[in-house]
Amino acid sequence: MIKEEVESIPEPEDEASVSEESPDPVSLIAFGAMALLAFFEFFVYRDTWMKYEYEVDKDYSSKLRINIDITAAMKCQHVGADILDLAETMITSNGLQYEPVIFDLTPQQRMWQRTLLLIQNRLREEHALQEVLYKSLLKGGPTALPPREYASIEPLNACRVHGHVYVNKVAGNLHVTVGKPIHHPQGHAHIAAFVSHDTYNFSHRIDHLSFGEEIPGIINPLDGTEKITYNHNQMFQYFITVVPTRLNTYKISADTHQFSVTERERVINHATGSHGVSGIFIKYDTSSLMVTVSEQHMPLWQFLVRLCGIIGGIFSTTGMLHGLVGLFFDVICCRLKLGVYRREEVQLHNEMNNLNNHQTPLLAEAVLQE
Repeated sequence: MIKEEVESIPEPEDEASVSEESPDPVSLIAFGAMALLAFFEFFVYRDTWMKYEYEVDKDYSSKLRINIDITAAMKCQHVGADILDLAETMITSNGLQYEPVIFDLTPQQRMWQRTLLLIQNRLREEHALQEVLYKSLLKGGPTALPPREYASIEPLNACRVHGHVYVNKVAGNLHVTVGKPIHHPQGHAHIAAFVSHDTYNFSHRIDHLSFGEEIPGIINPLDGTEKITYNHNQMFQYFITVVPTRLNTYKISADTHQFSVTERERVINHATGSHGVSGIFIKYDTSSLMVTVSEQHMPLWQFLVRLCGIIGGIFSTTGMLHGLVGLFFDVICCRLKLGVYRREEVQLHNEMNNLNNHQTPLLAEAVLQE
């Protein structure tokens, strides 16, 4: 009799079992953060970066290739190009071609040149873009000046000097000046006696100038350079330092050259002491250091270690945060035996006291009957 009435007292519901039915928001946030960080880490794993190594260039016996594409605002019969190095070795324009062209560009060609100059300015300001060019070789469009889209009736008032030559790996000077070059035992000269001084015009455009193997997609410092002059005695000088570069990427492996350039121009006036010859002079010198640029990739084991670090770190952090937030709410809501839990215990204690007071006479009657 007593057991049945005691067992019929409703027990308080376990709040823990109720809370387990709904998903924990902290766990949802933790798993969401894990998935997001793992997704970004996968893109980091797929990305590559360029590694630069420097060493002494021990190859002095090989030849240096120079790729040239220069347009001068003079007729081809009036200009000549040659190279003279410090060893007094003269390399005539046997490997170069003289092509009569129109100096002014079409709207399409002018747009191409403006785009190229814009990229050049960005490369000077942000050197990291050069790595993007290295990694995207052979993907972009050609860097050469596009041909004219239609035939023009304008006179061919300019000469395009283009091609490539091989020179010794010593300092040298590339001349584009008046008259065809000739070689004689005492040096070299240009036959300019039959060219009128009034026809001198060394306004020019450098569509391409590079050293070493020509690689599509590489933009060199002088590509797209254009100089306009209205003086017949103008001299343009470019001082170039060439750095041998070995390029090893996942798309291409080549031996090329980088270079830095300093520009100078002046008017020839012998009366004021400014001596020289009108023309375009590109003076180059090779560096004794060689740069090896190689494309690097994160190894698989490092990616797995970083992934495990992300998952373990989020687990540990969310566990600590969950404990701190729970403690904070327990303190705020007075649930440390002072709030709801305390009231439930008092209510249960009162119900037990009422039950005992109600069942005491029953026990007395049962004793008397016996």
